[in-house]
Amino acid sequence: MPPATEGGPTDKDAKLLPLPRQLAVPPGAPARSNVPSVRYDLAVSGAGELGPDDGVPGDGGPREIFERGGASWYGIQFHQRKTASGERFDMTAMTAAHKTLPFNTRVCVRSLVNGSEVLVRITDRGPYAQGRIIDLSRAAAERIGLIGLGIKQVALTIIDREGMRCGGSEVEEGEAQAQAPAAAPAPARRQVKVPPRRRRR
Repeated sequence: MPPATEGGPTDKDAKLLPLPRQLAVPPGAPARSNVPSVRYDLAVSGAGELGPDDGVPGDGGPREIFERGGASWYGIQFHQRKTASGERFDMTAMTAAHKTLPFNTRVCVRSLVNGSEVLVRITDRGPYAQGRIIDLSRAAAERIGLIGLGIKQVALTIIDREGMRCGGSEVEEGEAQAQAPAAAPAPARRQVKVPPRRRRR
């Protein structure tokens, strides 16, 4: 390494210039970036401040959003276990869990990441993790590209009348609306006749 020359600038002589307190862009100058602002309210659940959905191209127009937030999924570890509605969970069926919606409610779940949609039927309760509003079956999660991402932001629309659309097609009568299978009757108890006791004299 060559020796330092005498009289040259040293670290002690170097001074840092103070940062300007005002914005680097002068007032009235055009913005340096045209990147749209990011919305961080997508995980807010509830229907209080939510306006109508902007719809998916070709789906027939705006729809009322019931809720927005995170969606997760559950699969093989719960397959064939009883759900809160009493029916067995089938990870290949288009079903979902929600905290408050009545069982057998039809819900159109729209991904806010890629715009894909899936029609599901509520059969279970949950999820109870913060920021999540719905748990989809594995098959429903695959339909909207949720597998591998863990959690995806979605918008829920309740399908409560005929003619509403989900996934680009009109929801037909009875689609995703199959009633829960009737619970198997309890096995009849065997009745045993007990002879009356004799009174002691």
